[in-house]
Amino acid sequence: MKTNIGVFFGGRSTEHEISVISASQAMHAIDRSKYDVTPIYITKDGRWFTGDALFDVANYRDTDALLKQCRQVYMEPEYGNYNLYLSRKPMFSSPVAAHLDVAIPVLHGTNVEDGVFQGILESIGIPFAGCNVLASANGMDKITMKQILNSCDIPVVPYIWFTDNQWNAGKDEIIEKIENKLGYPVIVKPANLGSSVGIGRAANRQDLITKIDEAEKYSARLIVEHMVDNLQEINCSVLGDVDDYRMSVLEEPIKAGEILSYEDKYMGGTKGSKGMQSAQKRIPADLPEETTKRIQFLAGETFRVLSCHGVSRVDVIVDRTDGAIYVNEINTIPGSLSFYLWEATGLPFQELMDTLVKLALKRKRMQGLKTVSYGQNIFSLSGGIKGAKGVKSKL
Repeated sequence: MKTNIGVFFGGRSTEHEISVISASQAMHAIDRSKYDVTPIYITKDGRWFTGDALFDVANYRDTDALLKQCRQVYMEPEYGNYNLYLSRKPMFSSPVAAHLDVAIPVLHGTNVEDGVFQGILESIGIPFAGCNVLASANGMDKITMKQILNSCDIPVVPYIWFTDNQWNAGKDEIIEKIENKLGYPVIVKPANLGSSVGIGRAANRQDLITKIDEAEKYSARLIVEHMVDNLQEINCSVLGDVDDYRMSVLEEPIKAGEILSYEDKYMGGTKGSKGMQSAQKRIPADLPEETTKRIQFLAGETFRVLSCHGVSRVDVIVDRTDGAIYVNEINTIPGSLSFYLWEATGLPFQELMDTLVKLALKRKRMQGLKTVSYGQNIFSLSGGIKGAKGVKSKL
């Protein structure tokens, strides 16, 4: 009997459509001689659906028509129950739509990549590929990520962070702090979004106010960073777990403007929709060997100190003026799963997906060796419970 892989995608996120593209690529790359695949599409309002129509990305042009061809499903929050249930239970047949053996989340952005969805999978106990709740949350939040990297001597650009309420209550104080510590130009970002959503460059005070007002539409936590003007952006993918990981070749994305935009990343600067692999880039990046090794080392260290798992992509900045290298961010579920970087490294997409399944099962085995609860019931011990003086029995 084949292992059944549940691929989860979509979600309540500004990166919903990119998730659909990435998942479609991933599902078509899975070796069907070894695995069955069950697609689970999460709509923008949080409903789950499954059905064969979900395999064809062209069907998403008309979502209402697509969902009419699918069945709404859910999973019960019961540890060890890996069944996918029909929301509308049939009278004379099984309510189980599918039994999943492994889950692969291909979800991007807030509410899905940031640990929220991973918590669901961990509660159920199903083996899944990718970062756990802690690593997902730390990797998604740019502020927390930079604080961790700083403490581990991994270089990041100078930054200041604050909340939307702090901004609205004390703009003048925050502006003064930014100008004194960072100067201009700066780059303004929502703390927990990806795909360049809500990001803007500010060259003066009025720019800064406009860009922060825009960024706070997307996030309650905001970050302003010193912007390296003469920069080179380089990406490196990392695959494995904290004890055994490897780095890919490097890529240099080609941006159309000052900042690598959503269109640059996912549409190749055009109106296409082929995912991250369609973006204009140089693979491998044209860099000196010493610089390449340094970037790969920093990518691996970022993956390690954040306790990542599965496949991630670390984006770095090289200052062409002085050669300094800074880690910019990590994508714990990268667009297109960075398969194009692994193919350039010598690992075909099909083998990448096979590796993710093996990593999920390995982690589950290792978790099974740890103690998570005690078999003894302390309430049944003789002599009562001495440490619970404030609890009075009513029996």
